[in-house]
Amino acid sequence: MKAKKSFGQHFLVNDHISARIADALTNTSTDRRVLEVGPGKGMLTKHLLSRYDLKVVELDRDMVDYLKHNFPDLENKIISLDFLKLDLTKVFNEKPFLLIGNYPYNISSQIVFKMLDNRQLIPEMVGMFQKEVAERIVAPPGTKTYGVISVLVQAYYHGEYLFKVSPGSFNPPPKVMSAVIRLKRKEKLSLECNEKRFKTVVKICFGQRRKMIRNTLKSLISDSELLKDDLFSKRPEQLALEDFIKITKIIDSQNS
Repeated sequence: MKAKKSFGQHFLVNDHISARIADALTNTSTDRRVLEVGPGKGMLTKHLLSRYDLKVVELDRDMVDYLKHNFPDLENKIISLDFLKLDLTKVFNEKPFLLIGNYPYNISSQIVFKMLDNRQLIPEMVGMFQKEVAERIVAPPGTKTYGVISVLVQAYYHGEYLFKVSPGSFNPPPKVMSAVIRLKRKEKLSLECNEKRFKTVVKICFGQRRKMIRNTLKSLISDSELLKDDLFSKRPEQLALEDFIKITKIIDSQNS
């Protein structure tokens, strides 16, 4: 079975790494329900099957046939659909589950955003990403890699950078380093502000990340006196999550 560029496939062939990824799941509050995204040839799957109530989602029909032939225990547990189009409430009948995978790099950020949209179902996620993407997801304020995905993920999850993985652990080897992270959902599922506006604020600010946010947000804040606050003299990478929430509340108060 050859990897297909159209699916962004790089098959994990290092069994030690796949075992470490499986071991990184820590949450037991879901009755051990787990959804694996992009199992490919099952290198990670084999470490999960004996431990969890596992389902896998795989779009590549050739891989689905391979899994059915080599993993008979996956009978009726393979979802042959595009994960990004999958209704996650139907996977385990609206019950929560853990998310894991050696994610296809061409859709890995979209997988994270789908997880955020379904955070009520997913208390924990473990995944392998391109190293730069993994670093962006868990990046703290004040760093060059801190951006939109950092703020939106950290609004709802605690992120941990676990370990990096060299290209030689895959076939074919990718041209980049990879890394595994773990995201654990925070106790609060919502923010104390208009969350749609919060996302808009974050995206607008980082859309012009070199500018002070008083210049990027002036179209959203009608009271010019508010913009004189020191908070608005900062650039987006200098703002913590709480700052973005505070700014959103200021805009909320104007629209109430």
